[in-house]
This record gives sequence, C-alpha cells and structure tokens, in this order.
Amino acid sequence: MSRLKLRSLKRSRRLSGIKLFGFVWAICLLYVLFQGGKTSIMLFVMVSLLAVYWLLSLLGTKLKTRGSRSLSTDGDRRLLQAGDQVRIKFRMEPPRFLPVPYVIVREVLKRHSGESWSFEESIVPKVRSGGELVYQTPPLERGSYSFTDTELVYEDIFGLVEHKRTVAVPGNFQVLPRTIFIPRWQLFERGLRFAGPQTQQAQSRHETTQIGGVRDYVPGDRMTRIHWNATARTGELKSKEFEHESMPNTMLILDGSAESYPHADLFELAVSTAASLLDYGGRNLIRMGLCTLNASPRIFPPELGPHQHQQMLHHLVDLLPDGQSYAEGYAFMESQSHQFRSGQLLVYISPRSLESFSGMLQFARQRQMTLYHIQIGGFNSRESGSFQKPVWPGAGIQSTHLNTLEELPAAVGGGRV
Repeated sequence: MSRLKLRSLKRSRRLSGIKLFGFVWAICLLYVLFQGGKTSIMLFVMVSLLAVYWLLSLLGTKLKTRGSRSLSTDGDRRLLQAGDQVRIKFRMEPPRFLPVPYVIVREVLKRHSGESWSFEESIVPKVRSGGELVYQTPPLERGSYSFTDTELVYEDIFGLVEHKRTVAVPGNFQVLPRTIFIPRWQLFERGLRFAGPQTQQAQSRHETTQIGGVRDYVPGDRMTRIHWNATARTGELKSKEFEHESMPNTMLILDGSAESYPHADLFELAVSTAASLLDYGGRNLIRMGLCTLNASPRIFPPELGPHQHQQMLHHLVDLLPDGQSYAEGYAFMESQSHQFRSGQLLVYISPRSLESFSGMLQFARQRQMTLYHIQIGGFNSRESGSFQKPVWPGAGIQSTHLNTLEELPAAVGGGRV
C-alpha cells in the first residue's frame, strides 16, 4: 500500500511540475505577443528550448535500453567455492540521441536464503559505446545467487528532472560449499571388518567384475576391456572402468533439523564436511551416497561417476537447516529403508552427541550397517590433543569431532594436534 501511495505522490508532483512549467511558457508567450522586443523573444526561445530538451529526455527514457552482464573470478575458475569473490561487469547502451550527463546504476544480488547486497554507482555513458559499471562482490557464502531487475536513474543536465526505469538482465550463479583436501581416511585402511588394505592410489587395488563406468582408452588395455557400445556412440575408443574391492558402499547422512544448529556457522561446517568427504570418495572411486534430513529430505544412492558427484554437490548448494525435528528425519529414513542395504557404512554428520541419536544406532544395527559419527562443534580437540573420541561402550561406533574445517583431514586420518 505504501508503494502505491509513493507512486501516486510522485505522479502528482510530476503533473504539478508540468503544469507549472506550462504556465511559465504561457507567460513568456504572452510577454512576446504583447510586449515584443529582443528580451522577450530571447526569454521565450530559452524557455522553449528547455521544454524541447526535457521532452526529448522524457521520450528517450521510454525507449529500450540494452544491458548485459558478465562474471569473472580470480584465476578464471569455472566453479565458485565459498569465500570466493566475483567480479561483475554491467554494460548498458542508452538511446544514442538521449543527452544524458550521467546514469546511476543500482544492482541487487540476492541469495537463496533471502539475504541481498545492493551495489550503486554512477557512470558517464558515451554516445556510441554506452557505459560500463565494474564492481566486485564481498566473499560469498555457499548458495544460489540471482540478480533482480537493474534500476537506471537518469537526470538532466540541470539536475531538475529525474527519470527512472528498470532493465531486466537475468543472471544467476551458484557458489559451491567450501572443501578441504583429505589425503587419507583411516576408516578405510583399518578398524573395519570389511576394510582391507588400501594403497596411496586407488588404481592399485584389485578390481572386481562389476562395471563402474567408462573411461578413455589407454594404450595397453586388453581387447576384452574395450567398451564397444560406448566406442560406437562416441567414435573414439572407450574402456570399461571396473569397481575396486575392499571399499564399502558409504552413505553420508547430514542432519538438517533446525534444533540441531543454534548457529549458522555450525551448519556451514557440516555441509563443508559432507562436500569434502564426497570429493574424497570421488577421487578414490568409492561408491558414496548422500541423505539430507531437512524440510525436504532427499536420498542419493551410492553410485560412481562424475554426474552423480556433481548432483550431490549442487544439492548441497542451497540446502537449509529447516527440518522440524530429528524425529521427522529418522521417520523419513525408515520410510526409505530400501535405500539402505546391509553392509553399508553410515557416516552421520551432526552437532548431536552420541547419546542423543539412539534411534540411528538401532536403525544401523537392524540392517547390519556400521555407523560412524562426525560431531560438529561442542568438543575442544586442541585441549585434549586428539580428534578421536573413544568408541561408545558396547555399541561399536567410532566417532570424531570438528570445530573447524581445517581439522577434518587430521580427524578422519587419525592425526593429532
């Protein structure tokens, strides 16, 4: 309602200004007709030229203004991660005959969570090439970003008349969660009954007969390894990629209930932890899935391949801790129990302590799955000197704690501070 009142107030002011100027022009015309002389003619011509200029400015702002926007980052990386800054270049081309001394450009960048950033700067457009506005965003957090309609404010040379119009230049981009490199995960080297010895490189492990994907042909591959269907489709030699043994199917379970995260930083740490573990699984050819328990829970079954990996990462981009309660997430897992198979490794990522999720332990025991707990915050690993916490007595659960993302490689690798 306030917007409508503001618009009507501006419209009434504009009409009052037009009426006032029309009255002044009529007085000058009468002055010429009844008085005559050089002074009256000069005054009438000046007022008439000013009227023509304002009329052309008003008509010019009604014409289409072209705009374009381009994004770039330091190092020209195609994928943005949390903490990166984006360099934005907005280019506008107003009508060429429009006599505009400068234009105020207002851009608004919105995040999926509702936050917004406003950028405002004045530019001096050139007659032929238009104007260009270049600005840089602050370090961006994880999320989906989009631009609203750009507002252009024109003013005349005298600064008396202001014209506003909006230009729709759609644009959006995503910022992936921040990740950290994990060189090794002790859980897959020892301590589990199904985890055999693992070398530094995933290719040194023995292969199974289960096809896990397709890769480019490498000189020396056997004829039986060539994937003839993929070769026929692409026109290039392709080889079969087999899965490796001794690596369990892993399901990451990310707690997304609002009551579990008193601070937003805790949820960002949990998301970054899940993304870092997904990167580790992709590098080491581990069939790794993802289950997020928020208001819109979703499950990605453990699979290999870059497509599945990218889907899970992009799902984490605009994830929010908006789940109603922990019980609803547990009920969703029960309803999707066919997605959880015997022998899987469940990695539960949550600020909750071990004692508060007995239902998760019961869920894993009923399906003969191994449970691993990564607790976010709530434990001072630097004072204790170790990231690992003793296994819950009689439960067979291994646990670790994180306060910062930089602690993750040492925490899962069995390191000490």
